Formats: sequence, structure tokens, C-alpha cells
Amino acid sequence: MSSVHSTHPETRSHILLVEDDPEISSMLEDVLSESGFVASSVGSATEMDGVLKRGGIDLVLLDIMLPGEDGLSICRRLRAGSQIPIIMVTARSEDIDRIVGLEIGADDYVSKPFNSRELVARIRALLRRAQGGHEGASAGVHPLAFAGWRIDPVSRQLRSPEDVQVALTSAEFDLLLAFCRTPGQVLSRERLLELTHGGAAGPIERSIDVHVSRIRQKIEPNPHDPIFIKTVRLGGYIFTPAVKEV
Repeated sequence: MSSVHSTHPETRSHILLVEDDPEISSMLEDVLSESGFVASSVGSATEMDGVLKRGGIDLVLLDIMLPGEDGLSICRRLRAGSQIPIIMVTARSEDIDRIVGLEIGADDYVSKPFNSRELVARIRALLRRAQGGHEGASAGVHPLAFAGWRIDPVSRQLRSPEDVQVALTSAEFDLLLAFCRTPGQVLSRERLLELTHGGAAGPIERSIDVHVSRIRQKIEPNPHDPIFIKTVRLGGYIFTPAVKEV
């Protein structure tokens, strides 16, 4: 049973809950509404597709365990054609299940049972990052170039040396931008989380490895032998190209 709001003020972010448990959906809608969001809920992938087709959704809160098409499949499908922010919700405790969600393009995740304040903090942090408003954005608004690539913090676009736009999730974009703003520096996973999340609630450090892997797949000539983002044993990562403002 879906509960979809037809109108909402433009200044309020619209969160779509994809959750088949009516009690959890109702609770989450109340929490999000009290926190200043517009909240809608659907119970299946089919219902979700109809809502997203109408537009106006700013973030998807996606449960993994759903009837029919599950959350991981939905996330993979959404990422194939959209960069809408996605937070996965899982009742599974194993890190591997969470990592799989990140590997297929989720921006963040929360585990059931979760603290409602933490969930709201994660949503707000992700929306800020998706809109270019996280704290790291104050470091500069000029486009940056490296090895023929161009990354623009204002339009939040990455363009290849062939001037083709390359799709990145919000988390991937923020991580690559952090690297571009700190070239030649060894950055620990903890430091990268600080740079990309501005001190707000964020995922485990292991998620940095997942996002780095996804970025390498998109920018490295050979992702298996990276030359741009190098791993520093026991240290983290270092971005090797020269970077300049353009």
C-alpha cells in the first residue's frame, strides 16, 4: 500500500521510502516529516518505478529485503540510468552485505534496528553532498584538471579527456574531488571520511576502498594497475597526477 504525497514545497527535500513493512514505513514517514522532509512510501519496485517516473524525488531510502525484485537488484538498475542518492537499509549485520550495496552504487547504508537521529543525519549529509553543500565544498569552486580530466565542483560533473561526461555517485564524486584537492598527499581512510563527510555520520572506513575501486574503474587506463590513485601500504591512498585550476 503506497502513501505518496502529490505536492510539497520546493524547499523541502522529498524522500522516497521503498519498504514493504507498513509499520516501519509509517514510523519512518513520521520521523522524516517531523525532521522537515516530505516523505512518501512504496512497498515494491513496481510502485517505486511509477513514483520516480513522475519526478521530484531527492533521495531513495531502499530496503534490501523486498518481495519480488530485491533492493540490491533495484539499486543496480537505478544506478544504470540515474545518480539519485540512495541509502540502503539492511537487517543483515555482515559487512560483506553492506559492501555489496556500496559496490553496486549505493551512497550509504543503515542497519536495522537504527537510531532515527542517525538516519536523519545521514540523509541530511548525503543531500548536502549531492547538492554540493558539504563542508569540503568551501575549499574552492573552480574546476580542476588532471591528466586531461576535468572535475567541476559546482556542476558536479566529471569529464573525460575526450570531453565525455562520466557518471559518478555523490560519494564517488566527493571522494575524487577530495583527492584532486589534495594531490601528492597520503590520505588515510579516516581522513578521507572527514574530507567527504564533513564530520557528519558516515559509513565504515572499509567503504572508502569500495568507492576507490569504483572510481578506478572509471578513470584509470588500467584499473588493475592504477596510476592515478595509488594504494599506500598501511597509509591509505595518494593521488599522483598534477592538478591545476581551470
